[in-house]
Amino acid sequence: MSSTDTLATATAVEHDQICKMADAVVVPPAPEKNRRDELFARAKQLLKEKNAVLVAHYYTDADLQRLADETGGYVSDSLDMARFGHEHPASTLVVAGVRFMGETAKILNPEKRILMPTLEAECSLDLSCPIEAFSEFCDAHPDRTVVVYANTSAAVKARADWVVTSSIATEVIAHLHAQGKSIIWAPDKYLGNYVQTVTGADMLMWQGSCVVHERFKAHALASLKQKHPEAAVLVHPESPADVVELADVVGSTTALIKAAQQMDNPAFIVATDNGIFYKMQQAAPDKTFYEAPNAGIGANCESCAHCPWMAINTLENLISTLETGDNEVHVDPETGKQAMVALQRMLDFSAATRNKPVKN
Repeated sequence: MSSTDTLATATAVEHDQICKMADAVVVPPAPEKNRRDELFARAKQLLKEKNAVLVAHYYTDADLQRLADETGGYVSDSLDMARFGHEHPASTLVVAGVRFMGETAKILNPEKRILMPTLEAECSLDLSCPIEAFSEFCDAHPDRTVVVYANTSAAVKARADWVVTSSIATEVIAHLHAQGKSIIWAPDKYLGNYVQTVTGADMLMWQGSCVVHERFKAHALASLKQKHPEAAVLVHPESPADVVELADVVGSTTALIKAAQQMDNPAFIVATDNGIFYKMQQAAPDKTFYEAPNAGIGANCESCAHCPWMAINTLENLISTLETGDNEVHVDPETGKQAMVALQRMLDFSAATRNKPVKN
């Protein structure tokens, strides 16, 4: 058995365990409106009192995204959240999302206090790529350039040559391919396969996947397209290849929101976490959005089209964090410095290709 086959077998076992972990997450019920209004007002007050700014991921609860919007915070993807926090004068950055996002914020902002509503919010991609196994895999292929997706731990980022987001992954890999580089890619096999198809690069894949995106089903999506022929299909590239093939637009969270705003279609079928609908509806209030089907023949995890770990970020635990100062994110300083090397390569590349100054 080849090392790649061994990796695929091992990560398949780990993935089953990760799916079970996701399915076991207990998502708290949404508060009643009066209680939600009280919590919202209290959270606003605490953010001001604590000189804190809230950054929330597109996949978090709509209340948290609205709170960030209304208090001078920010809603975006993980790296952009961290960059905003760097530029903001607040001494405390509160990151509503999953654990690797808090770590990324700390790497980019080592001088600031980074808090999260909960430290129990994981990411299946992060969990699928433990540093010990990944380092061993990299050591077995020393001639390859190591490129990792942002959805990884600080330790994995520190082991990499480059860190990329979905918005820039294709450009970076095309750049490395043009230089004759062979790539180790981790952790998302579906995003990796998409990038490889677009660029033709020599990429050795880690075999991780997202428990939300992998559940989208092409046969059910095709049926929904027939029911709504006016709707364009927007797909995040963490989805399986047969789902990506049905897309009118494939792109990052930010790219999908822009597509919804700019395209002429009156409706959209969206294959990504349904937390994104809050910003999509803001961007295109007169348009209709449908969730892409995420169950049926071949479904393998019980999570719906919403990350259960994102869903445990709430107004209640945000308030508790601000009141107590608990749930602070720490990254080993040396690990953070090394991870910043890989992150900085991406930031410099992005600035060079877009003629934008790097602000961190």
